[in-house]
Formats: sequence, structure tokens, C-alpha cells
Amino acid sequence: MSSSSTPRTVSLVTLGCARNEVDSEELAARLADAGWEVAAQGDDADVVMINTCGFIRAAKQESIDELLVASESGAKVVAVGCLAERYGAELAAELPEAQVLSFDDYNDIGARLDDLLAGVRRPAHEAKDRRTLLPISPVDRQRPAPAVPGGFHPAGTPWRRRLSRGVVAPLKIASGCDRRCSFCAIPSFRGAFVSRRPAEILAEARWLAGEGVRELLLVSENSTSYGKDLGDLRLLEELLPDLAATVARVRISYLQPAEVRPGLIEAIASTPGVAPYFDLSFQHASGPVLRAMRRFGDRERFLGLLDQVRELAPLAGARSNFIVGFPGETADDLRELELFLSSARLDAIGIFGYSDEDGTEAEKLPGKLEDEEIARRVEEFADLAEELMAQRAAERIGESVDVLIEERVEDGVYEGRAAHQAPEVDGVTTVLSAAPLAVGAIVQARVTGSEGVDLTAGVPDPR
Repeated sequence: MSSSSTPRTVSLVTLGCARNEVDSEELAARLADAGWEVAAQGDDADVVMINTCGFIRAAKQESIDELLVASESGAKVVAVGCLAERYGAELAAELPEAQVLSFDDYNDIGARLDDLLAGVRRPAHEAKDRRTLLPISPVDRQRPAPAVPGGFHPAGTPWRRRLSRGVVAPLKIASGCDRRCSFCAIPSFRGAFVSRRPAEILAEARWLAGEGVRELLLVSENSTSYGKDLGDLRLLEELLPDLAATVARVRISYLQPAEVRPGLIEAIASTPGVAPYFDLSFQHASGPVLRAMRRFGDRERFLGLLDQVRELAPLAGARSNFIVGFPGETADDLRELELFLSSARLDAIGIFGYSDEDGTEAEKLPGKLEDEEIARRVEEFADLAEELMAQRAAERIGESVDVLIEERVEDGVYEGRAAHQAPEVDGVTTVLSAAPLAVGAIVQARVTGSEGVDLTAGVPDPR
């Protein structure tokens, strides 16, 4: 803890995915330990720290816009996260308003901000491929906690301070990715795949439960790879019952279809306390496009995978994201995607337009489409996705669903999420109940209506 008696305040703004939420809470804990007061987002602060996203073009632009807005507040501005890591000195040259820091600065983040307040600007790091920073041999990948985002203090104290008091929290089970999808730059700035030890994950889960968390959202760049570098690809299946014993519900995200195995499907579908929810990263349904993406599968295989899921859990939730406008994508490829979406009965569908990412293989592929054509395809498939998601929600009318209550709207009206609805991305369920319901409770309700992806459900009057 710093001995400085001068109050120093920092406001954290988190962009991007749930993995960044975990990183921001780790940063908040480190800063508080260093004597910094963590202010609520939007409050006046000495420093505004933007945890940036660097995944796709739109996310990068949002990060830059947030940095520019923060610079107008009069506070010192710090860029951390994926965009900062990915571009380093290049970003610093384009945005002199911000101090750009690397993941390697997280361990001493309080000192970095102290320097900034003292007028000492550190030169931004030169971006490098973080896959080269760990040995290729998985057995040698020993992650030095807590020097990597998402780490635990060696004594077991969580390096995390909750920035939201909601009943749901992400829990990172791994970092990095070993896949080589031709369109994706994430491994280059997040590094090679490294699983967290089960004991470490369970300790954090118990801490989160003590903080009032009722649902854990397991996050990583690729949850299906969990345990492979620890010598046991079935480790996630073995870990799920212990995690489910700590909270009311556990949900897994970021599953790679090519790596989904029968044992994992069975564990997700049948383990008490685990949501029967399958977040499958299909990306497309045309075999030729998927091969150009350096991925595997096609419409028939993906529909077969969904059949396996529904054979074990007929009411399971399923969601996926898709890229349209990939280099060389033809009318036949789009037809394959349309046929898949029309048959897949997905609860949630994300449609994204392809954009070149620096340093990726796809950046050099022939057959690039004009931005206007990509936008047209996005609009066409986004409209189709909206229609299909509304149809799938309507199919659920009459089903009995387990809803985690997250908010009391007014007397007799509550908002929450059924097991097939992940936080923020998959819609909500409005629950009507004559009896009062507690926030954080999981209640059984019957679906009575739908609007888009959102459901309305009723709890039977106990009288």
C-alpha cells in the first residue's frame, strides 16, 4: 500500500468483451492496493483509464473515440487493454493525449499512474507477437501470477475488485489462443493459450460467491481448449460440478465447434447447476469459406452438432456469431449460410462484416469485396437473424424456464434471464409474479409471450 496521503482518483472505462471486464477488476484491485481511489465511471478523477478493445475495426474506433472524449475532461488519460497492447508506440504517436501501457505494466499499475501524475511520461512499448513470449511446449507454460491479466496473488487473495454489484460475474478460466484463424489477430496480442489451475479458479469462484454473485460466466478465448496445457482435456468437465456447487448457476462461453467433444456436451447438458447453453463459434456455414478462414466444418456438420446437443438437452440454448463478406465469399456460400441459419434454431445470432486485421493471413487474400457490398450483406443477414431469433423465441412459449432474477422493475414485475440467455447479448425474460421475488433467486416460470428475443413468463400463484 502506498504511503502517500494525497488522494488520487482513477476512473475505469471498460470496452469490449467479458474478459476485459475481469481485467478491469484486476486493475481496480491493484490500484486500490497502491493507494488509488477507484471512482465510478463518469465521476471526476485525476486519471481516466480506458481498457480498450482491439478485435475488429468498429471496436478499435470506439476505443479511440473514448480516449479522445476522456482527454477533453481535463484528466490524465491512460490506454490499456487489447488496442494498447496491439499497437503500443504506434498508438501513442497517433494519440499523444494518452499514456499507452502494456499488459506488462499491470503488475506495477499504481506506480505507472503515479509517474503520470508527476509529469513523467513513459515511452510506449513496441508491439510484439506475444505468442513468442511463452515456450511452445505446453508443460513449460507456467504463468507468473499475478503478472498476467486475470491472475491471483500468490497468497490466494483475489487481485480483483468488483466494479459492478450485479448478481452475475465473468470468471476467466484461461488466457490466449493457439488457433490460427486467418481473420483473427487476437493470439498475437493476447498470447498463446494458458489454462488457469483448477484450485485458483475455484478460489476465485468462492470469493465471487461471497461477493453476492449467483451466476458465473466462464470466459476465455477458447473454453474448449481448457486443460490441454495442463495435460487433461477433460479438466473442464471435472471442474464444472465443483464450480456449480459455489453458486446458483454456471454458464460457459466461447466454445470452438471443432473442439467440442461428446463428454463436454454431456457435462454442460446434464450437470446440475450448469446452464444447458452452447455458445458455439461457427463464424460461417460454407465449407470453402471456413477452410479459407482456417477453420473446420460446414452446414451439415454444424447441424449434426446441434442435433447432438438437443438429443441430450432438447430445450438447450444455442448462440453463435457469423462473418459475412469474407474474401472470396460467393452467392453459393451465402446460400449455405442462409440454409444453415434457417435450420439451426439458434436463440441468438450475431452478424458481423469482414474487415482486414493487421498482420493476419486474410489481409493478403484475393477476392476482397467492396465495403458497400459487405455492408449490404450484413444488413441482409442481420434482418434474417432478427426474424429467425424472434421465431425461436416464439417457439419457447409454453416452456418452463429457470429465470435468474436480476432486477425488480415494479410490484409484481421482475427482469431476469432464462438459462438460454447469456448476460447482455441474448435478451431478457420479464417475470410476472403475485408473490415477491428476491433478486438473485432462480425461479421456475412458464413462458407466456415473446417480443423479438425477449420473453414474458409467469410464476404460478402459490395460493
